[in-house]
Amino acid sequence: MEKTPQLKRDFTEGPLFFRITLFALPIMLTGVLQIAYSMADNIVVGKFSGDVNALAAIGSTGALNTFIINLLLGIAAGTGIVVAQYYGAKENGKLSRCVHTAMLFSIVGGIVFGAVGLLISKPALVLLETKPEILDAATLYLRIVCIGIPANSVYNFGASILRATGNSKQPLIILGTTGLVNVVLNLVFVIGCGMSVDGVAIATIISQYLSAIAVVFLLYKKRNEPFGLSFSKLSIDKAEFLKILRYGVPSGIQSSMFSIANMVMINAVNTFPTTTVTAHTIASNIDGLAFTAMNGFGQSAVTFTGQNCGAKKPERIKRAVLYCVIQETVAVILISTLEFVFARQLVSLYIERGAEDAGVITDAAVTIMTVMLASMVLSGLLDAFTGALKGLGYTLTAMMTSLICICGIRLVWITFGFPLDVFNSLTGLYLAYPISWFIALITVIVCLLVAFNRFKKKLATEGEEQDAAGESDGTEENVAEVPCKENASAT
Repeated sequence: MEKTPQLKRDFTEGPLFFRITLFALPIMLTGVLQIAYSMADNIVVGKFSGDVNALAAIGSTGALNTFIINLLLGIAAGTGIVVAQYYGAKENGKLSRCVHTAMLFSIVGGIVFGAVGLLISKPALVLLETKPEILDAATLYLRIVCIGIPANSVYNFGASILRATGNSKQPLIILGTTGLVNVVLNLVFVIGCGMSVDGVAIATIISQYLSAIAVVFLLYKKRNEPFGLSFSKLSIDKAEFLKILRYGVPSGIQSSMFSIANMVMINAVNTFPTTTVTAHTIASNIDGLAFTAMNGFGQSAVTFTGQNCGAKKPERIKRAVLYCVIQETVAVILISTLEFVFARQLVSLYIERGAEDAGVITDAAVTIMTVMLASMVLSGLLDAFTGALKGLGYTLTAMMTSLICICGIRLVWITFGFPLDVFNSLTGLYLAYPISWFIALITVIVCLLVAFNRFKKKLATEGEEQDAAGESDGTEENVAEVPCKENASAT
């Protein structure tokens, strides 16, 4: 029998609209805190380190850093899909095996990926044509951050499990607390100890290890729940591990392809002066606030769709996706509008007053933000529909869509469009984003409609077969369950 706290997070029954809002808001706030703490890192190092190239050094590592860890984070997302489906279907034995398999893998995988990151940091930055004046600082920052990858992995796997079971508040509390530690340590290391990029990197990994410890402790406290963690049960269940990989690897490859496309973008940005690289860092940091709104409702789409897929309730899936789209659109428009109105004031937070080239950096950052914010709603819609597609189990389809329609289009644009005189400018370069978002959005909507119709037809077919079987032996049976995992192979 399920315990009351778990039932409260069961999204297969009851009203949807406000439950989506209440579930998404903590995820959004978690993202806002992550961005705010990242902003604090950059503001502190930009204003107080005394190193004019520090911001550019940190910014030049962003795409490579995410590329190194994105496969792990994708597998963490795959874990969330499997957990949500088992949770919705009330398959507690499989749910427990999935949780323990995922948490053990998060530790081993984190160590392996961290070691790889340490080894490839400098060669990869050289390959990306990182400017010589920031190469050493960028390498130092990236190597320190790679030491935190095991902790990052454990936290994200744990948080994915909690969110898949309807608990989006406690990951917020964990991140809020450890993020404050990060900010305080930034000030201590940079202002108090006179450090630069190394100071903010060390502060980051300390907060990451605190987050990992907290999420493990929280799951351990729930060890009597089907999704709780018991250290004695940590093992790799082959069947559950393969299912996690089936959902997670496409998500990880999808994220990695984004990172590759972003690295190509960074390579193109590096053709501009160092001030533009700094502007890119600032604009990306600020634009991240709008992306957090998308992540909140995108995660909601995954969880609500996944749970109701496990419970075999297509009408609730349809309503959940609609509500996620409506709420995400409103949130993205509000945040983007505020960022656009106060763009120059936000950019000024990162630049020391009276600094040389401050005006050039500000103008470039505002140019980038204008292109991105004006089309951000496309990315928001894409995130919601992609989340629903993943919740149904079509992670391979989502990966192929991103690979072809986003990464492919951006690579083509940067290779053939950007060099043309009419587009050979900062604005022309960043047009790669809205163009790829629009094409991917249309494709994902078509794929989602096909996937949803297949799901409904399979439910109907299985129901007819069950009815026929019931008539043949003179009994009536409930409609047979349709495993969502069968959808995963469809492309």
